[in-house]
Amino acid sequence: MVIMAAGKGTRLKSNRAKVLHEIGGRPLLAHVIRAAQQVVPARDIYVVIGHQAENVRAVVEAMGSQSVLQAEQRGTGHAVMSARKQVFQYPNILVLSGDVPLIRPETIEQVRDFHLAKKAAMTVLTAEPPDPSGYGRVIRSGGDRIEAIVEQKALTRAQQKAREINSGIYAFATGPLFANIDRLTTDNSQGEFYLTDMAALLGKKNKVLALKAGDFAEILGANTLGELAALDALLRARKSSQLMAEGVTIYRPETCVIDCEVEIGADTVVEPFVQILGQTRVGSGCRIRSFSVISNSIIAADVTVRPGCIIDQSQIAQGALLGPYAHLRPGSEIGEGAHVGNFVETKKARLGRGTKANHLTYLGDTEIGAGANIGAGTITCNYDGKNKHTTVIEDGAFVGSDATLVAPVRIGKGAYVAAGSCITDDVPADALAFGRARQEVKEGWAKRRREGKASDK
Repeated sequence: MVIMAAGKGTRLKSNRAKVLHEIGGRPLLAHVIRAAQQVVPARDIYVVIGHQAENVRAVVEAMGSQSVLQAEQRGTGHAVMSARKQVFQYPNILVLSGDVPLIRPETIEQVRDFHLAKKAAMTVLTAEPPDPSGYGRVIRSGGDRIEAIVEQKALTRAQQKAREINSGIYAFATGPLFANIDRLTTDNSQGEFYLTDMAALLGKKNKVLALKAGDFAEILGANTLGELAALDALLRARKSSQLMAEGVTIYRPETCVIDCEVEIGADTVVEPFVQILGQTRVGSGCRIRSFSVISNSIIAADVTVRPGCIIDQSQIAQGALLGPYAHLRPGSEIGEGAHVGNFVETKKARLGRGTKANHLTYLGDTEIGAGANIGAGTITCNYDGKNKHTTVIEDGAFVGSDATLVAPVRIGKGAYVAAGSCITDDVPADALAFGRARQEVKEGWAKRRREGKASDK
């Protein structure tokens, strides 16, 4: 299989290669490779790269496929010429476009099976859009056979009535293909080798056939950022429909942003304006409330995420309660039944079963046992300006409000830290620690101040 991914995409007005623009949480090219890999082994997929070759190659290799450099981009025909050495040994090849991300594996299989069953030299996947303006038309000579593929500007008055368009997705018998591909010319307005011209070259002595796609959306590409956004919306709508068919309740799915690789268990409820991104896994029976953003995290069953939470690269155990407005930064692990409340921030923090940190707290580089209570305003001071240090709070410890724990420090099992304390030394199990100045009360001081008589005494 050959995937053409060498183009620049100038109409996107972007410095990034066209195929690296993302929809559904991954690059356009990655969607095409993923679909192709469900039809043929990854090692048999050759991606033709050119513009920003190293960046595109990184995506290809990360997915286990192979890249072929088209050093000079001279059109789609030239792209296949560039891969001749790699694919010549295959009796038949499929050719896909790296910027057509909605193509389904089932459609690729249909093209392959039709092409082989009909013993065609070339098979063209076609479609019939509501408005074919701007597309090259497929002109049939009768039945499946193609007479010609004609660019929009070259259409005769009679041909302009044709509505069937070329998708840019093909199957070829490699023998006829490579026996004739060097006959392509650059005698066109762009001065490029067009793969579509193979239809005329092969049609004289071989079968050149058309197969119409069932869904026009599958063959859509993106030449502008507006079209890219439209593809993203289609892909996310498809993902939401899949999840709802699997038992997930999504209120107002058109407001949610759910990436392609996200998995969500049945009976979970996703409220409006939620983002679930990357490779996030959400268990069954959860409730994800509005305006939460969850990235590359694992959430077990029966977890409640209250509104406005930010969760990134974290793990949440069963029955935990988060938010509202909690911020779980990378490396956070929240234990079974634990609570992380409003305006609590965690980073590389492990909270044990049933532990509660309900208000206005920062827990960084912290290990907390089971059943502990972390009071409002507590801060673990993990950074000394050069290095990060760990705070350990053991099972059942109680940390009073507005405590400052200066790491490295350990609070023993069942110990108490008095509210407002600054703790710089370890606290033994079952002890009480406090570190604050003794309170003094100066009777009448406020009244004397108002009268202009106040002094330090």
